[in-house]
Amino acid sequence: MFSRHRPSRLVLRQVLLACAVYPIALSGAAEAQSAPKTVEGRVDRLEQEMRAVQRKVFPSGQVVAPEVGPAAPLPATPAGTPATSPVADLTARVSAIEAQLAQLTGQVEENGHRLTKLEDAVAKLNAPPPVAAVAPVPAMPSVAPGPATPAGRPQPAAPRPQPAAAGGPSSAARNEQVAAVERPSTGNAALDGYTYGFRLWSAKFYPEAETQLLATLEKYGSDPVASRTQNLLGRAYLDEGKPVTAAKTFYENYRLRPKGDRAAESLAWTAEALMQAKDNARACAAYDELADVFSASMPASVRDMMVKGRVRAKCGA
Repeated sequence: MFSRHRPSRLVLRQVLLACAVYPIALSGAAEAQSAPKTVEGRVDRLEQEMRAVQRKVFPSGQVVAPEVGPAAPLPATPAGTPATSPVADLTARVSAIEAQLAQLTGQVEENGHRLTKLEDAVAKLNAPPPVAAVAPVPAMPSVAPGPATPAGRPQPAAPRPQPAAAGGPSSAARNEQVAAVERPSTGNAALDGYTYGFRLWSAKFYPEAETQLLATLEKYGSDPVASRTQNLLGRAYLDEGKPVTAAKTFYENYRLRPKGDRAAESLAWTAEALMQAKDNARACAAYDELADVFSASMPASVRDMMVKGRVRAKCGA
């Protein structure tokens, strides 16, 4: 007699099924609403980290335009292939960008560490040597200045005469040989000073070449020829058997004139001078700096010098 008021089994099953599906639908809707917010927060954090990397790489405020072109059309998806949701695709792309940003940050920190090691090496080279007792240097006779150029600018003073080496020509004979080196007179005082120093260096009058090149740098340090002048000065020191002084001179030329036409060459010669000073570890650091800074613009002769120098210094061994 109570059967007419009792719900049927079919009605009860439908009610239970609706109750089970309703929470799942609510949770799916909540996840769809929260997912974009989560991705948006990750994108904001990526933008902040990228700005921090740009400030570290470009402290002067330079910003590199992104190399991003229009997206390629997606290939047609065969019928019946299950597709992922747009939120899942966006999340995957953001995860990939995060991984690339982490890799870029690591490279920046590694390059900064290499530069710090190289600067520490140069700072140690700049440290004054211990003071030792030396014999007094005899007074050198005064040298009259050279003739004026046609443009009215005086030539640099002639290099002071050097003491005669054991078994070498006398001081008077050496002075005659130095005086026989032709002085250029093109009207460009900076270039003439470098050319005269180059001729002295080619004739193996290293002390006289150093005096001439130093005088040219002092007067025309901001001239484009200064990069070649200081690089040649380092070569003169190295050929005279002063590798520590040469390494300092080469590296200062690269540091003061990073865009000069001898910047890459000076950095390669910095490593060479350090190897002659029995400091292969710092020589390898100089080669690393050379590869990082001039990887795309390095002259072929400098690249060949770096490759052979790495083998001699046993870099990476």
